[in-house]
Amino acid sequence: MKAVAYSIKPFEKEFLAKANHKKHDITLISNALSLDTVNFAEGKDAVIVIPNDDVSTHVVEKLAGLGIRYIAARSTGTDQIDEVAAAKYGIKVANVPSYSPQSIAEQAVAMALALNRRLVKADQQGHHFNFRNDDLIGFNFSGKTVGIIGLGHIGLAAAKIFNGFGCHVIGYDTVCTKGGPLVNFVKLNELLSSADIISIHLPLTTETRYLIQRNTLDQMKNGVMLINTSRGAIINTKDVLMALASGKIGYLGLDVYEYEKDLFFENHEHDEVKDQLLVSLLKYPNVLITPHQSFLTREALQEIADQTIKNLDRWQMSKCTGLAFASSNECKKKAHVKK
Repeated sequence: MKAVAYSIKPFEKEFLAKANHKKHDITLISNALSLDTVNFAEGKDAVIVIPNDDVSTHVVEKLAGLGIRYIAARSTGTDQIDEVAAAKYGIKVANVPSYSPQSIAEQAVAMALALNRRLVKADQQGHHFNFRNDDLIGFNFSGKTVGIIGLGHIGLAAAKIFNGFGCHVIGYDTVCTKGGPLVNFVKLNELLSSADIISIHLPLTTETRYLIQRNTLDQMKNGVMLINTSRGAIINTKDVLMALASGKIGYLGLDVYEYEKDLFFENHEHDEVKDQLLVSLLKYPNVLITPHQSFLTREALQEIADQTIKNLDRWQMSKCTGLAFASSNECKKKAHVKK
């Protein structure tokens, strides 16, 4: 199968090469997929994309016109892909259903620890030989209530780690209604009002978009810690900024950002015009923002590459795989598969 992989970073190449074993003819390019770059897909069977690629209606139409039959997402989420347009043109869509949930869960916990113990400030001061610790007071995680929003593989992996710290872990999910030995299931309003730390692990859907906004923020404890390593648009960033200003949010950790497209994964240090909402967030010393790096472990990168190649393998053998929204008979029954 011939494919073009968009938005490839240098560190991805070794993992894709190891997974592929030269089975497929894959062109690796650093350009993001957009209307300006869609022609790189000419003569290919498939495109391989990430969440920040543009796979909207008009791009899908162009891909279909170029003969593309498959879109493989190097991610679990496929919210960047217009699945309706893909189905219209008979293009099959597959994702990576699960990969190293520990990598994202560990990033969430690492951000929580760094915020709590003010590690970034301590490090910055230390680099200037300022070893005062007057403003570095944190709190014990042991005995605190942690609310996990999203009880999939990643949410449960995070729950396991927080349990290890001696936290009382409660959870809510838009689909799952059961907890387990690691987490006690509660309703959303109870989680919001009870949790000292809230960690979000949900896919972005119409139901979860802006789940965290003024109304839900008002229900949280004053000084709550909020961590998001899932999708940026699950929280309303403007409302979160207001909650920071009022002290409702005491700590904010974001590995994703509502407007990260065309911003994250690149160096914008010398841009004359910068995202002013992000600039406002970064003014707060109790805010930690990382560039969508929670998946960046060697284990996770290899699993992503392996699953991506498996999706190409199965398509080449005319087998349905992953999330299929095409009209072909073998995939109709699987078109409802949950993300």
